[in-house]
Amino acid sequence: MSGNDPDAVARAVRALRDGALVILPTETVYGLAADAANPDAIARLYEAKGRPRFNPLIAHVADRAMAERVAALPPLAARLADAFWPGPLTLVVPNGDGEAVCDLARAGLDTVALRAPAHPLAQAVIAGFGRPVCAPSANRSGRPSPTTYADAMEETGPSAAAALDGGPCAVGVESTVVAIIGDEARLLRPGGLERSVIEAVTGQLAAGPEDAHRSPGRLASHYAPNAPVRLDVETPREGEAWLTFGIRADGPLAFNLSPAGDLREAATNLFALLRAADRLNPSAIAVSPIPDHDLGEAINDRLKRAAGFVG
Repeated sequence: MSGNDPDAVARAVRALRDGALVILPTETVYGLAADAANPDAIARLYEAKGRPRFNPLIAHVADRAMAERVAALPPLAARLADAFWPGPLTLVVPNGDGEAVCDLARAGLDTVALRAPAHPLAQAVIAGFGRPVCAPSANRSGRPSPTTYADAMEETGPSAAAALDGGPCAVGVESTVVAIIGDEARLLRPGGLERSVIEAVTGQLAAGPEDAHRSPGRLASHYAPNAPVRLDVETPREGEAWLTFGIRADGPLAFNLSPAGDLREAATNLFALLRAADRLNPSAIAVSPIPDHDLGEAINDRLKRAAGFVG
């Protein structure tokens, strides 16, 4: 279903109201969406993804007003929403209306994860639906997230009653997750909004290991291709695919995340090139060093999980 189809959004909204699943583009990655308030739909979503049910889901809202129907945003969370929504920032806050985002979607937690996506098709579907939708990445659990319509359909398309093609995702990695518990902001997951930009509003973000269970995407083995992944590789071994960053590499097994060494471009290309390399059935996927500042923090987080460990 093309995003240019004038009836596409209406069909997606009807599918959500029927308790079915929808492939939904966002600016970060493609999501597999379900009615956040419907436990049967959320159960189907977990099943389609093969996702552990102790891993909470993000409830996607149209704007701050819709978020405040779910939870009373602490003042710092409200400031962050005003500054960065719609956009790639998820806020974890104390749950308010337990019916708006069901217990299964929250993995039984007393907090709820909320985000307003920036993609116009996501905005149109959520606004038309009129209440939050949960839309984790549209991949099978543990696999690289899809950043193109084709990859989303390959992963979970058969489980969706409707699918929207919104083109390639502009950001390419999942949202940054910040918990606001009391008056303190804690970074739970680096992502598409850089730490430094958030800290301009919050001051220094605290580390959040004790609250990590409140965030999606925190499993040690996550975003993983079929081939094993090796990190910080200067020279690949024979038979390995090589993902480089700012390094020229030639040959059928070479993929450049960003020839110019641009972290934003690398984030946009990360999951698509991991998938492209994996389709060649290499002995492994070797990744050259990625700077660990700005969006590099999120890229390295995803790569460490793809390699099966958390640094």
